[in-house]
Amino acid sequence: MSKPESFPIEKIFVPTKRKKDIKPEVVAEIAESMLDIGQQAPISVRTEGDRLVLVEGLHRLEACKALGETTILGVVVAPELAQHRKLLSERPEVEAERLKMARLKQLRLEREAAEASMAANKRVHEAETPRARPTNGVRDPAKAPSRAAKSPPKTLSDWITQQKSSGGRY
Repeated sequence: MSKPESFPIEKIFVPTKRKKDIKPEVVAEIAESMLDIGQQAPISVRTEGDRLVLVEGLHRLEACKALGETTILGVVVAPELAQHRKLLSERPEVEAERLKMARLKQLRLEREAAEASMAANKRVHEAETPRARPTNGVRDPAKAPSRAAKSPPKTLSDWITQQKSSGGRY
């Protein structure tokens, strides 16, 4: 492997397919780290005619651009090595892992959405006023005899008398 050297950022070509992989949160994280400790790992480029083509280090390159840097540390890799890395990323095991991670992410998002929906429904339910009960077959409390006003019966015969007068069963 060659020794890291400084390359002008404007001379590095990023394939269009790779640009779709940019994650702004990762770029911001790397940029913050670069401000604190500098660039720790060089990017990898290959030569193609008179230009440099990015092989590895997309987020590091974007972080340097975001910081206003004009150069970046990198190493030139042989075209065969660049092709080998590309083939590794296209292997069935790697693709299967990507698909698995995508499914897990989808399941997590669905679960979070369901939890949020349940929490919102609970808040709405708690905010609603209690509904009035149907009055069909229910005594009017104003007409019902007040038990609080009467003293409790002292004997069983007092209780039976009280039940008969209120229409209750004994």
